Amino acid sequence: MADPGPRRSDNGSDNGSDSSSENGSGNGSGTSAGVTVTATVTDERAVRRAVKAAALGNAMEWFDFGIYSYLAATLGQVFFPSGNPTVQLLSSFATFAVAFLVRPVGGMVFGPLGDRIGRKKVLALTMIMMAVGTCAIGLIPSYATIGFWAPVLLVFFRLVQGFSTGGEYGGASTFIAEYAPDRRRGYFGSFLEFGTLCGYIGAAGLVTALRTGLGAGAMEAWGWRVPFLVAGPLGLVGLYLRLRLDETPAFQRLAPAAVPATVKGDLGRIFRRHWRTLVLCVALVGAYNITDYLLLSYMPTYLSDELGYSDTHGLLVLLGVMACLLLVINRVGTLSDRFGRKPLLMTGMLGFFFLALPSFLLIAQGNIPAITAGLLLLGLSLVCLLGTMSAALPALFPTNVRYGALSIGYNVAVSVFGGTTPLALTALIALTGTDLMPAYYAMAAALVGVVAVTRIRETSQLPLPGSPPSVATEAEAAQLPSDFRT
Repeated sequence: MADPGPRRSDNGSDNGSDSSSENGSGNGSGTSAGVTVTATVTDERAVRRAVKAAALGNAMEWFDFGIYSYLAATLGQVFFPSGNPTVQLLSSFATFAVAFLVRPVGGMVFGPLGDRIGRKKVLALTMIMMAVGTCAIGLIPSYATIGFWAPVLLVFFRLVQGFSTGGEYGGASTFIAEYAPDRRRGYFGSFLEFGTLCGYIGAAGLVTALRTGLGAGAMEAWGWRVPFLVAGPLGLVGLYLRLRLDETPAFQRLAPAAVPATVKGDLGRIFRRHWRTLVLCVALVGAYNITDYLLLSYMPTYLSDELGYSDTHGLLVLLGVMACLLLVINRVGTLSDRFGRKPLLMTGMLGFFFLALPSFLLIAQGNIPAITAGLLLLGLSLVCLLGTMSAALPALFPTNVRYGALSIGYNVAVSVFGGTTPLALTALIALTGTDLMPAYYAMAAALVGVVAVTRIRETSQLPLPGSPPSVATEAEAAQLPSDFRT
């Protein structure tokens, strides 16, 4: 059995000190052969508050990005010169993609900052920036009113959104992972992507209701602004919840010497010591995000523009599929705690590889039952990734660089692969003339994902690297020497 002593960070600093926690978590110890294991005993109420605040922020992020995706055709007409509808749609998706260009920059700024000053403060800042950027889009005059400045302002506030989002997922997943007990990290982590689905459902539901109630003319004239303006109050609620939280136990117990004092030191440590894991993270997240954006962002546009389906009907079908995923996503997180992260991740990747083509052949039939069946096949594959990834990714990196390294790796992958998915698929379909191009794209991404999953180590029920064990009760802490694994 490996030495069950306190964990140390990658620079040798002790992260298992006996300092008391300020968030309701305590310390429990077990001994074996004279060696003491110092564990964090979590407070269930504190964990649930942390999960709620992180998940709501994630829901807002994907609500903001979702409404842009679902209104892509309308925004193309509002903000770009009239002419070829395909050119307008490509322009709209290009603006959608531009926000992802600055996400790695946001990750390089906010991620290391979160490792230096704390997760809570940075997550509050990203929430404010996202709310401001989204609300501002809803106030921009149309191209018909101010001409060239309309798309310029749209791009600028999309950049604000993208920059702030660079610090969101890495921080939120880190926040939950560091609060949750080791044996339930998958379950609690799945609530982060529960928030993602809620954000998409809220965006799709609101856009569908507005289109149904207002009609095309009013929607283009002013109705499209409503979803963007709703982000303001949502942001204030999320900010309130995040400011009420204490810092994570893992960060509080991190020795000051383990944290670099400069941005250069932060980035230098990440790229110098963890570049192999960063490459693995980019491959894993890239495969995951291509399939994610394909189904949850691009699919309504695919149904309407490529298959001639009405915007409202396409969104309604997708809403039903996402509601089904909500019912099972937490069960997937629980399964990953029981059977491991790798089996669930591999199931999702192989599902996309083998089922993407049959799914799109079903969708191409054009009737409601066939489209629903095709989307459900894709959705069930995706939920295996959604319910597991937010627990698997934070465990790739040690505590003293976790926020920064995960933010960089995640956002590089999203920028290069995820955010460009709608634009790439629209262009590829126009270039090749085949409506099955999204299926081939998903299969290629899944193949990369399969390789990446084989290269990661299993982390289910294990302490986070660089942190002592985290347990739910004192009794569990007392048992640590008999079942503690490295």
